[in-house]
Amino acid sequence: MGRTKILKKKHMKNLLIVLGIIIVIVLVGSCSYNGIVKKDVVVKAKWSNVQSDYQRRSDLIPNLVATVKGAANFEKSTLVEVTEARAKATSIQVDASKLDAEQIQKFQAAQGGLTQALGRLLVASENYPELKSNANFMGLQSQLEGTENRINVSRRDFNDAVQDYNGSVRSFPAVIFAKIFGFSEKTGFAADADAQKAPKVAF
Repeated sequence: MGRTKILKKKHMKNLLIVLGIIIVIVLVGSCSYNGIVKKDVVVKAKWSNVQSDYQRRSDLIPNLVATVKGAANFEKSTLVEVTEARAKATSIQVDASKLDAEQIQKFQAAQGGLTQALGRLLVASENYPELKSNANFMGLQSQLEGTENRINVSRRDFNDAVQDYNGSVRSFPAVIFAKIFGFSEKTGFAADADAQKAPKVAF
């Protein structure tokens, strides 16, 4: 009888230890999951800001092109290039839940192409004094400059959020729960390879 009691106590002790371990795992898992979810939400919000700022730039371009068309003998090929680059850039849609390397690279390449085309247009506009005295053109230049600054800030904020998120999904023990719940690393913007050579959208 005494031995049975000892065995029951031992069994109960082992059961409590197992339950304790399970509770700790659940608590750690819950904290890890919630932490990753919060950082995932931040990444998506920052991505939304990036898209919004690029859209703002895209919305300014038709007015810029229309204004430049008014300049006598302005290079039509440059205007066509900007229009085509804008169409390509706006056609690339990235799902915020699938911020992988392939999607980000496509988006960045298309936007980079538009940046370069805009740069060439603005460089070419220097040869047209009538544009420099055009209030509408000068206003659009100023808005574009402000938008480019906003894009740079939103890209940096997005990259910071991605770095913070990726640090969480790679660290232990969060990495275990990240894999269980399907959280994977995300890709941020890379430095533009042609950044040193590309015409700047600056005024």
